[in-house]
Amino acid sequence: MILSPALLAVALVVGLLVLLPSRRLQLAGLGTRAVGLYALCLWLVGFFLVIRPVGARFLVPILLLAYIAPFVAAPERVGRALRRGRPRDPPRPPIKDVTPHDDPPST
Repeated sequence: MILSPALLAVALVVGLLVLLPSRRLQLAGLGTRAVGLYALCLWLVGFFLVIRPVGARFLVPILLLAYIAPFVAAPERVGRALRRGRPRDPPRPPIKDVTPHDDPPST
């Protein structure tokens, strides 16, 4: 079975769109397998909706939420949520105040 060029173009466009949130999850420190599974599921749902919009009323909100979530949450926040079960990093030292203060001129 040979796929039509239009179908291949749709698959490529959906695949390229899926790479954007997947990269954000990778920057958050998510594992390679989890990012790949996320990208595959997002691509399958998106491709299914383009080809057969049967469950569009149910799948479009889920697809939008899954697509937008990595952009809304900062990578640090996503990484922190995923590392909850792991031991925490040692606390950071307090920030130094290096702002020069204006002293009154001496006369």
